[in-house]
Amino acid sequence: MEIFVLWHIRHAPFVDGRPTRHRDESGELDWDEEDGDDVKILGAYSTERKAKERIERARLLPGFQDEPDCFFLDQYTVDEDRWTDGFVTVPAGE
Repeated sequence: MEIFVLWHIRHAPFVDGRPTRHRDESGELDWDEEDGDDVKILGAYSTERKAKERIERARLLPGFQDEPDCFFLDQYTVDEDRWTDGFVTVPAGE
């Protein structure tokens, strides 16, 4: 069974006034939470159509209206491990 997880990214403005970068050179949505970009999950949907309908509804809401093209839809298989390795934490400044 597949599900569709819908995210939205609110891009933080650069302090030095540079234009906010929403997409990389290849047109893919670009974000960096360490730079202050806010990534939020809007929901998990049983079909891609339902997820896209949610995007249309969200685009009418405050905040989402400001970045109407910053939605990210990802497809997952239920009960399938995605992160199969551990991780390490690197202390700040190293």
